[in-house]
Amino acid sequence: MSPSKSSYVCLPCRASYKQPYDTYRPQRICPRCAEPLIHVGSAFAPPRRRDTATWRTLSVLLHAGVRFHKSCCCGPGYRPRTLREVRERMTYARRTGEPFARALVRPEVP
Repeated sequence: MSPSKSSYVCLPCRASYKQPYDTYRPQRICPRCAEPLIHVGSAFAPPRRRDTATWRTLSVLLHAGVRFHKSCCCGPGYRPRTLREVRERMTYARRTGEPFARALVRPEVP
């Protein structure tokens, strides 16, 4: 059985790489710019390189600590796709005091 692969992302290059997850080598380097790659999980689907708005949204999610790991049967769950959805959830988090990472993965904002 082959080892499972996980996705790693370079935000400056807007590139995604699928590599085997190795606990002995947790830090990966981007082959283009030599910056560290961010481990995003095995359920990640990268946007197109020229789609800058989606990459900005992804950047906010990753800097807040949101990742795309599979759960037992449902996938990673809800993730905002537009900057408008991110702004709505961040406003909600500021109003209620909820942590940003938890507010960003809410399917609906009350």
